[in-house]
Amino acid sequence: MAVRNNTPQKINTMKLIDGKKVAADMKQEIAQQVTELKRAGGKTPHLAAILVGHDGGSETYVAYKIKDCEAVGFQSSLIRYEDDVPEEELLAKVKELNETAGIDGFIVQLPLPAHISEQKVIEAIDPRKDVDGFHPENLGRMVIGLPSFVSATPYGILELLKRYQVETSGKHCVIIGRSNIVGRPLSILLSQKAVNATVTVAHSRTRNLKELCLTADILIAAIGVPEFVKGDMVKQGAVVIDVGTTRVKSDQTKSGFKLKGDVLFDEVAPRCDYITPVPGGVGPMTRVALLQNTLLAATRKIYKD
Repeated sequence: MAVRNNTPQKINTMKLIDGKKVAADMKQEIAQQVTELKRAGGKTPHLAAILVGHDGGSETYVAYKIKDCEAVGFQSSLIRYEDDVPEEELLAKVKELNETAGIDGFIVQLPLPAHISEQKVIEAIDPRKDVDGFHPENLGRMVIGLPSFVSATPYGILELLKRYQVETSGKHCVIIGRSNIVGRPLSILLSQKAVNATVTVAHSRTRNLKELCLTADILIAAIGVPEFVKGDMVKQGAVVIDVGTTRVKSDQTKSGFKLKGDVLFDEVAPRCDYITPVPGGVGPMTRVALLQNTLLAATRKIYKD
């Protein structure tokens, strides 16, 4: 006679965090605000981008940004340079854009060629037009809770958590990665009173990284190593945010490349309550956050005249 097992079985309730859908919703909201701004006699927001060289990832990302601008009713400008452009020439263009009244915000697409100092370029951008949120003044204002342009990827991650109603108060959040673009600013934002998470920043030199990750209620992978986070590093019921977007060669796509995240999705997803895919998770949110910052710049809601 068969014996019935009456032990309660955990039902997999994993939900995919759809960044494409949330970004589309936000673009509709921004487009409506732009329509109302124009109706009230305001100017059309204008975002400019400087692209140096022909890096495949950067080319794709900037092309998406231009399409995003069209979708919400922004003006956009693209300034191109070959990868041998002198640093002085690039800095002169940054100065020109700083002084161009019609441009509300602009970005210099990273990475830059090795002969150009990324930090020098970032610091040359007028903080009032720094819609990437990389300038030290914006980072400093964010740290002490003043209005600022928040780095696009951290902004997008917080918006995903908010819109999916992921509980953050009192939760332990582990961020793998300490970059000035994602890990560090995100750790500060998550620990602020509006979010109230307890945050640990880990990195490639962290001891007992696997054991630390297993304590995370929210695990954010931003280390830039494809499929670094395995299933045995994630506790049951965790929320996993995958920031990785590494281009790897593939014979299964027309482009010859495919995007891989920092999380081994097939192993990790069954253990999660929520997880972001790659592509279609954080990436679209980074782009829409840039639009949001540009709208704020155009309406002078951060740095008031």
